[in-house]
Amino acid sequence: MVDTILTIAVVIIMISVFISAYRFMVGPALVDRVISFDVIAVSSIAIITIITHFVGRMIYLDIAIVYGLLSFLGVVIIGRYLEKGL
Repeated sequence: MVDTILTIAVVIIMISVFISAYRFMVGPALVDRVISFDVIAVSSIAIITIITHFVGRMIYLDIAIVYGLLSFLGVVIIGRYLEKGL
């Protein structure tokens, strides 16, 4: 039952990744592209954690945490650059 729910969650997350990728490609403003990049990063972190459950190896959670920290740092740096504070 849990595996079925997680499989459905992966499908929904992948749909959100495709929608965000479209916004990343077409986005009229740079801010739209930054937000879609952040959505893609958070979605990929969610997919990594679900893969951790399926595979049963907890080392992937460490990878997801590091990826989340790097993604957060990247978005903050880009935000600072857009605000001309860098």
